[in-house]
Amino acid sequence: MAEDLSRIRALGQVVEVGDHDALTREDWWYPTYVEENCPGLPSWRALKKCAHLFAHKSTSPQGRYVGGPWEKPERARIRALEMDFVVKPVQVADELWVELKRASAKKEPIVLFNWSPNWIEDRFEGKFVEFPEYDPNCETVPAWGVNPKRIHDCGNPKDGWLKKVAWVQMEQTWPCAFAVLKDMNFNNAMISQIAAFVDADGMTHIQAADKWISENTALISTWGANTCE
Repeated sequence: MAEDLSRIRALGQVVEVGDHDALTREDWWYPTYVEENCPGLPSWRALKKCAHLFAHKSTSPQGRYVGGPWEKPERARIRALEMDFVVKPVQVADELWVELKRASAKKEPIVLFNWSPNWIEDRFEGKFVEFPEYDPNCETVPAWGVNPKRIHDCGNPKDGWLKKVAWVQMEQTWPCAFAVLKDMNFNNAMISQIAAFVDADGMTHIQAADKWISENTALISTWGANTCE
């Protein structure tokens, strides 16, 4: 979202109010129990050697990577890193979690698209696959990276920011609300827990917010404390 943020910031309508501690990421992900049968994970080289463990009736003898419903250069990465996997995308995002739950119940190896913060990390133990570090050249310069003949021989960027943005007049118009926003700070675990209340437990957004607020009153009382009466 860096381009969008730069565009609206240039219009002078918003101000940045700081970053959350939460760091964003999206990439291949697997449940931790897979490491028992594929030593060396989360290294992509270990995953490459263990590709046969992820074979599915729809891909056998090749491994299956369960992709999201979005257009991503996953096949290009598989070719560039010469991994014996086939991309099998789901139609809607929720199908990712259906596949994860099904595999986890039987402790079957699975590798799928995931992101953070996400409710999954509150209810399932797992890790992102560590591909070669991202560099912009990875997307356009074949000579860069581990495969000098292909692009996309790297993972996705890590540790993306999650910013707080406000209307440029908010601090003057609602100083208390602005102070609360400035002090408000979520980490990955906090966001994942709140999301799990909705996506795993079936609460409405209001119910989830009320539950989290009731369990974190001491923290919330510090937000804006130096400004609000």
